[in-house]
Amino acid sequence: MKMNRRIGILSLAVGILAAGMVGAPGPARADVVWDHWKQADSLQASGNSKAAVPHWIYLADYYASAGDWENAALFSGKLDKYFDDIGDYDQAIRYYEQENQYWVNAGKDWGAVKLQRADQIRTTVELYREENSETIVQERTSPDGTRLAKFEPAYGTYLGMYSEQDPKVGNTFTKMQSVYGKKHAIYLAYAHWGQGFPSTYAKRAKDAGGALQIAWEPDNGLDPVTDGAYLRSWAKEAKAAGIPIFLRFAGEMNGAWVKWHGNPAQYIAKFRMLHDVFAADAPNVAMVWSPGDVPANDIDPYYPGDAYVDWVGVSLYIEPYENGDSSLPSMLATSNVERLTRLYNTYADRKPLMLSETGVPHYSHSAGEDYTEWAKLNLQRLYEIMPYKYPRLKAITYFNVDQQMNNAKNDYSLSTSSDIQGYYSKLIANPYLLSEVKDGAKPADHVGYVPIDAKHQSFTKQTRIIPFIKIPQVYIGKVEYLLNGRVIASQTSLPYGIDFKAGEVPEGSVLQLRIMNTSGQQVALRTFGISSQVSVNINGAVQQFEQAPVIVNGSTFTPLRAIFEAMGAKVDYDASTRSVTATKGSTTVKLTLDQRTVYVNGKSLELEEPARLVNGYTLAPARFVGETFGGNVNWDGATRTVSITSK
Repeated sequence: MKMNRRIGILSLAVGILAAGMVGAPGPARADVVWDHWKQADSLQASGNSKAAVPHWIYLADYYASAGDWENAALFSGKLDKYFDDIGDYDQAIRYYEQENQYWVNAGKDWGAVKLQRADQIRTTVELYREENSETIVQERTSPDGTRLAKFEPAYGTYLGMYSEQDPKVGNTFTKMQSVYGKKHAIYLAYAHWGQGFPSTYAKRAKDAGGALQIAWEPDNGLDPVTDGAYLRSWAKEAKAAGIPIFLRFAGEMNGAWVKWHGNPAQYIAKFRMLHDVFAADAPNVAMVWSPGDVPANDIDPYYPGDAYVDWVGVSLYIEPYENGDSSLPSMLATSNVERLTRLYNTYADRKPLMLSETGVPHYSHSAGEDYTEWAKLNLQRLYEIMPYKYPRLKAITYFNVDQQMNNAKNDYSLSTSSDIQGYYSKLIANPYLLSEVKDGAKPADHVGYVPIDAKHQSFTKQTRIIPFIKIPQVYIGKVEYLLNGRVIASQTSLPYGIDFKAGEVPEGSVLQLRIMNTSGQQVALRTFGISSQVSVNINGAVQQFEQAPVIVNGSTFTPLRAIFEAMGAKVDYDASTRSVTATKGSTTVKLTLDQRTVYVNGKSLELEEPARLVNGYTLAPARFVGETFGGNVNWDGATRTVSITSK
């Protein structure tokens, strides 16, 4: 369960300040370096930090070249603070990252807080869109050349919740759909070593058609965790539950706040032992290794190994104030998206990931402040951006609790605010968020998501575009969408996103997002290439081609062989004459590439445009291809779709 486990900014800052108390060059070194140091100190003391900047740059570079990493970090720290204070965020980010690197070179981890601040002030504008091709989607969501992990969906993200303290749901999981509009796939329960298997929770999860995540905690440390009658009985009951179980044993082991922290070798041995027991006695159990996202530097030593881990999880929370302490600097600029990056980059190519626990508060009890709009911003990031940006993130379990004045003193509850409850229900209606755990699960609509980048610019029929926007000022005033230089939509309220039909987006289009802060000032403008492609339906089924249809001189060209064969024709190609012969029943068609004249049962007819090779594939006018063997051909300009219906 969520605890006070964050590394406080204040404590890190104190450590950095102490480390910065490095002696200046003594009298014997009264040279140009000392002169720069004295001048910088004098200018800063007089309130003219701007004039001190060249001196700090000189000193940071000098000490870095000399291998004096602590002094190099100290002066980099003066630079990043100055640029942050004046709002020159690009320069501030540069020096925050430089300062962190110098602390790393010095063997210190004191730069972690500086990287956190760099992420807070980094402007991010990314776009994600719907993709109807499972092949394209699964290129990003499935492991290369390996089978899916136990209970892993082919694509999509399992929807999970800890609801025990939700007054509208509690442990009656069958209420989930009536309260939030959708059945959830995973329900979270807590268990303790030495106590019985949580059979009541398992039964209620089964009644709701769901799986169970069990956070199994050895409250007295790892020594009592042994293979014996207790463990075997527990495993037997887990198997008898008859549902998928995600077993999160001794989570957040990288944090000093738990009793099972401090001995990675012992932890690994215990985890491996449990894996072997459940593999033998309860194959319906998937082992989840789940650290906290902080402290990041202590995560990897606890990894039990690929052979013993089915899923990699993480406890990841954001909050207005570190540990609910409103006397510390605001954490509102921290996004949940970046918090996953390090763990994802380390483990996603090996295991599917889940957010074992996560939450976004809409109220801070310690400060007595409402954060509904901030919560909405980050709930969209949690349920739309993170699954699209991190396609191997295959499960999200929400910690649905109002902590009152306990722990971080935040209200993470979804149902204590009708506004948040309705907003959450709207977000999770997306079929990409899955309601049932099963091997190879997929969204009911077979729609996935990809980033709009050089590889994924083109879409067919229609698409929805979801932006990930993060600005140093946190709150966004307005988002404008410009297509080929013209403003086509603007949004001032969450959630952000826009729908396009293919006919609205010609090939080679340019989509821009203009971002304003709440003062109406433009703070970002990002440009993306985007195009639509012609799609083909044959008897209602969408066709997938290695070579997409194209527009040539105003005519729609479609792959000839693929469509002819889909309509039941036999196709032969003679490379020596560059001619194609297709036969179906009593009809024979012959054509030659780049010639307008074609022959149907020996009778000639003229095409407006001849068939031609495109990237090694024969393409011909769509109407000719569709009607040759008796099909009816229709064109939908709004979605740029050719529909062929066999007679």
